[in-house]
Amino acid sequence: MTDNKNPSTAWLQLDDAVCVVTGAAGGIGRAIARGLIEQKARLVLLDRDQAGCAQFADALSAEFDREVLALGCDIAEPDSVRAAAATMESRFGACDVLINNASVLRPGALEEISLEHWNQLLAVNLSGYLLCAQAFGRGMLARRTGRLVHIASIAAQFPQTWSGAYSAAKGAVCLLSRQLAAEWGPRGIRSNVICPGMIRTPLSAAFYADPAVEAARTAMTANRRIGEPQDIANAALFLASPRADYVNGAELTVDGGFGSMLMDLVPRPGFQSPLAKA
Repeated sequence: MTDNKNPSTAWLQLDDAVCVVTGAAGGIGRAIARGLIEQKARLVLLDRDQAGCAQFADALSAEFDREVLALGCDIAEPDSVRAAAATMESRFGACDVLINNASVLRPGALEEISLEHWNQLLAVNLSGYLLCAQAFGRGMLARRTGRLVHIASIAAQFPQTWSGAYSAAKGAVCLLSRQLAAEWGPRGIRSNVICPGMIRTPLSAAFYADPAVEAARTAMTANRRIGEPQDIANAALFLASPRADYVNGAELTVDGGFGSMLMDLVPRPGFQSPLAKA
């Protein structure tokens, strides 16, 4: 039932929606999960770090006085995904919202990367998204309603040297989402992608240990700040909600304007704005 006394939760209409978040023990996953439970959703958290996931679930459950289901799951393994989906259905029923968020990042040049390494990254960053869409989307298709939100990266839009496998996988996630929208949209399912920019998470914490690196990265955004996991969570909650009912097959870039700053990286004598270093 909608809480009319709290318009901030009523507006997104996520009350009691069964929401699955993969990679829930990490920075962005945690922010999305917290946002969903604040909206009174029913949470199912998946992560390879079963202990960390369970600890986070217990903390949310105690804080919000709601059951939170934490499941150890390797999304690259079909049996693990199927088992998680079966447990969710037995406890909570069919999935209403799937947030495909789990990801791994490892450096490596394309000229040297082994096929094994390549396949490992694609198994999590791409194939795992398909496996989860199939397993948790089956109930959506049966009921002809559901929402998929996939977390990709601006690496899907801009090549990154020494991260070729990651960039290729994230680019493929964007097209996978559009393919799901095209195939499942007529059956009541929406599929959308978020491409985060530079976000401060445990995965990227080492980048910001050096103040000079943080300052340089900050200067490359129009907003003049590094993004936080909550910035991605805010976008994910909207796409997961009925308020985004006519948004399907979309790619939402959440990067603080980084993508609009490309020409400022090119020397242009005489055209330097006095605000460029602000």
